[in-house]
Amino acid sequence: MIHKIRLDEFLRQLVYEDIGRGDLFSRIMNTEVVEANIIAKSSGILSGELYVERLCELSSVETEFFCEDGKSFQMGSKIVTLKGKLCDVLILERSVLNLLEHSSGIATLTHRYVKMIEDSDCMLLDTRKTRPLLREFEKYSARNGGASNHRFGLDDCLMLKDTHLARILSLKKFIDEIRPKLPFTAKIEVECSNLLQVEEALDANVDILMCDNMSAEMVREAVELRNAISPKTLLEASGNITLSNIKEYAYSGADAISTGAIIHQATWIDMSMQIN
Repeated sequence: MIHKIRLDEFLRQLVYEDIGRGDLFSRIMNTEVVEANIIAKSSGILSGELYVERLCELSSVETEFFCEDGKSFQMGSKIVTLKGKLCDVLILERSVLNLLEHSSGIATLTHRYVKMIEDSDCMLLDTRKTRPLLREFEKYSARNGGASNHRFGLDDCLMLKDTHLARILSLKKFIDEIRPKLPFTAKIEVECSNLLQVEEALDANVDILMCDNMSAEMVREAVELRNAISPKTLLEASGNITLSNIKEYAYSGADAISTGAIIHQATWIDMSMQIN
């Protein structure tokens, strides 16, 4: 769950970005109370309800949602009704649409990936490939599409990528030295691009092994090595995972598949506001 203080600060900045020094339309001092509906112009999976509800609450605009986060909707569906002063509703119009369209786009694409592997024992993860300052929002959207979150930042898991490994002479020695310095709950993940690196990482007793840009067949071989050397190590497949090949990776024996595409390749869901 997103912390309320962080959520409120994000939403205040969102409105400030649009309102600038003040909405010029509000100079008419229109206090008429209106109802407005957000209508979907295509089908998808809803996301953004949590943000929109709180945004409207902060602006004294009532909301009634007809679809919940993570649930499907059809083209023409009424997503939410807003009720409040005309000026207040119009001030929020673009911000509300941006939140719902962006978030639902990510959830909808994520759901397509999840459906492709739902019969396997493999889980779908997002990545840190998020737009600047929107990580929490975009990862929330991925969860609503059915994915699980990978790490949020550099502070919740130590991932050693190729750029780290280039300066580490002995992986086992490095891990032995750094593990006592990490929080008790923090895991160590190592990115590997070939089977020699896989063996070295497993010998070093890593918590998570990432098979980066490997073929599905190579991932299967890595799974066999994992099962023989360090069965408790989790194995993640990543890199160039698409809707056309994700099933092959899901049945390779990997515990998880991570892809940034569910966020950075998602397209917004078209919606519009109609004043009653």
